[in-house]
Amino acid sequence: MHLLVIRTSSMGDVALTTPVIASVVEQYPEITITLLTRPTFIPLFQGIQGLRIFPADFKKRHNGITGIFQLYSDLKKTDEIDTVIDLHDVIRSKILRWLFRISGVHVSVIDKGRAEKKALITGKNKIQVRHAVERYFDVFARAGLPAKPVNGNFIIPSPEAMRKISVIPGILNIGVAPYAKHALKIWPEEYMVRLLAMISQNQNARFWLFGGREDIKKLQALNSRVPGSVIVAGNYSLSEELALMGKLDFMITMDSANMHMAALVGTKVISIWGSTDPLAGFGAWDQPDDYSIRIPVDELTCRPCSVYGKGKTRNEFACMLRLTPEKVYERISKLGILQ
Repeated sequence: MHLLVIRTSSMGDVALTTPVIASVVEQYPEITITLLTRPTFIPLFQGIQGLRIFPADFKKRHNGITGIFQLYSDLKKTDEIDTVIDLHDVIRSKILRWLFRISGVHVSVIDKGRAEKKALITGKNKIQVRHAVERYFDVFARAGLPAKPVNGNFIIPSPEAMRKISVIPGILNIGVAPYAKHALKIWPEEYMVRLLAMISQNQNARFWLFGGREDIKKLQALNSRVPGSVIVAGNYSLSEELALMGKLDFMITMDSANMHMAALVGTKVISIWGSTDPLAGFGAWDQPDDYSIRIPVDELTCRPCSVYGKGKTRNEFACMLRLTPEKVYERISKLGILQ
């Protein structure tokens, strides 16, 4: 049996497929799995033995409508595909799976739970919805491949990167990912500077600053304000970033791809939440709930106001501004992860 699994973006959502694919590969060793994703994301899966990667070229060969048909043709040239698992459910994957379906291939598609998430952010029903990873498992189950999460880390950095990357021994090595794709998910920078200063006053710490290439200028400015900090973004490959994450004592992040990747390499992740909330199913996988720091929804009833962080600031951005550095530092201290 040959499965084609589709998940091409965003990085955080792609990373969250690793617990599922690793579990299915282990529990169904007789099955061949090909993952359709972007070449950039290949390092996320290099620790999953036996998984095939089909790197789509969405910039050239597989760009646009004609590119989707070319992608279908290219995929058909691989071993015969028996089932398509669509973990994305966007226009591109809808067309692609339709092409496979009319050729007689079975298709299983993710249920994103849009109605439940809408009820959550409109305040109609503020309860935990299924985690994205659980929804991914559901798709495989509907395809006749029920699986349970395996133990261990799900993203395994390459041995080459692990040998190349080192941290400072004898001190706290703390990752910091202060930015996110959407502004509603970003804690005020001044708050982050104050928090890191509080940690430095009581700990011998090195701060490793993570982010995307679009964050480099902001990280450079932050670096100048935070003694003992090192900029990771733009200076390390993704494989090297994953290796570094795996060697940290813990990470401090927003609701972002870095949060997911750090959790999946097995690092403790302190995540800071504002307009979004783990209730929507995108919390750091397999991390204690106490590690997700946010103002409770019964204390600030306007949150969460967004599933993904899109939208405009409401209620004077109280969800972030009321979450002071002192409150975050107090929580981190109580968790016992400081030396």
